[in-house]
Amino acid sequence: MKYLFIITFLQLYLIAGDQPNIIYILADDLGYGDLGCYGQEVIKTPNLDNMAEEGLRFTQHYSGSTVCAPSRSCLLLGRHTGQTYVRGNGSTQMRLDPQDLTFPRALKNAGYHTAMIGKSGLGCNTDDSTLPRAKGFDYFFGYTSHTQAHWYYPNYLWRNEQKVTYPNNSLHEGDNYSSERVIDEALEYIDRQKKGPFFLHLALQIPHASLRAKEEWKAKYRPILNEQILPVEDHPHYSFEREPKTTFAAMVSYMDYNVGLLLEKLKQLGIAENTLVMFASDNGAMEEGGHLIDSFNSNGELRGGKRDLYEGGIRVPMIAWWPGKIAAGGLTDHLSAFWDISPTLREIANAKEQQDTDGVSLVPILLGKEGQEKHSYLYWEFSLKGGKQAIRKGDWKLILLDVKKGNTFKVELYNIKDDVSETQNLASRYPEKVEQLRILIKKVRRPSEHISFRLTD
Repeated sequence: MKYLFIITFLQLYLIAGDQPNIIYILADDLGYGDLGCYGQEVIKTPNLDNMAEEGLRFTQHYSGSTVCAPSRSCLLLGRHTGQTYVRGNGSTQMRLDPQDLTFPRALKNAGYHTAMIGKSGLGCNTDDSTLPRAKGFDYFFGYTSHTQAHWYYPNYLWRNEQKVTYPNNSLHEGDNYSSERVIDEALEYIDRQKKGPFFLHLALQIPHASLRAKEEWKAKYRPILNEQILPVEDHPHYSFEREPKTTFAAMVSYMDYNVGLLLEKLKQLGIAENTLVMFASDNGAMEEGGHLIDSFNSNGELRGGKRDLYEGGIRVPMIAWWPGKIAAGGLTDHLSAFWDISPTLREIANAKEQQDTDGVSLVPILLGKEGQEKHSYLYWEFSLKGGKQAIRKGDWKLILLDVKKGNTFKVELYNIKDDVSETQNLASRYPEKVEQLRILIKKVRRPSEHISFRLTD
């Protein structure tokens, strides 16, 4: 019995040694072109640019959806929006286990301490503080409601099931800036869990509207932008920002600064070489709260933005960093999506493999090994704005618009390799390709269980 105990202990020790820490950082509404390493020329993002120089940058990575809640659902569940329960924003949240099993649950079962700090991806307009721990997170701090997360000076945030109140905050002003509280919590969490293994999902609120930045960060951009200050106006929901360009730039740079703090913390603790860090955005660039996509060319050469299924709505920046494991200065055009994160991190964590995933593990491409599996297709759907569907297979992408109108829906076909800006609709030239992809759409999705997200089938 004594020897059996020693063998079992050694086995557990060896497994733990093969389980690196994992941090997945998700920005909110950050456009494909908002970072310097993706072509941004005005807004300064030195830490993320350096992270890309020291790691691997993806040029064809796609979000789960074109708005927050369904995109995050795809991320956590390893499924595309033709299979998930939460397919849109609204008064919905993930169902309790064993339904809607998240990959953090699998990591927890494999011995990881798991945390979600920032904006919860388990629902949308919900204030259910019990949900994060019920869905596999040992620790939670932040917003459960996406509506509440529009405001940077909230009356309260959640720490697990306990409200942390900020009595001097009034949604748009106050003495507790939520993004400061979130990064403080994340750094403290890493300190507590430095012995590992831990998984931290750092879901940043920035740069989603309302537009709010600290004065010290706005001051950096005033002499650069020379923006005319707008007269005061009221706004029914988002705050009115008199310096929208200055403030947006400040928010993105402040977000970058926080990523720098996190990477520096890992180096100070001596755990950087045992920590995989990934960074992405939940969808394309927004036009809310006074921000305009054209202000900084936030989507680069891509068409559209948030709420579109054009590339600008769903193609997002993605950087992977793991000193000593991921080769520095890497660049890949491998076709990947949010539903790849679950199988990837399960494999890295030595956790239970997911049987029903729509994703493929990215471990070979991350570690520079042979044998990277490729997607046969990528699929998205969005129930608002008349109903939209899109599917990409190889270089071809089919977009269906106004699908809720029945036979009057619009058909658009693009060759993404030749026309990344989606300017030439080739549907009439290649009707056989349109029909092939329409048949594939019907094959790869199931009708939504939630009436609010149903499309015409």
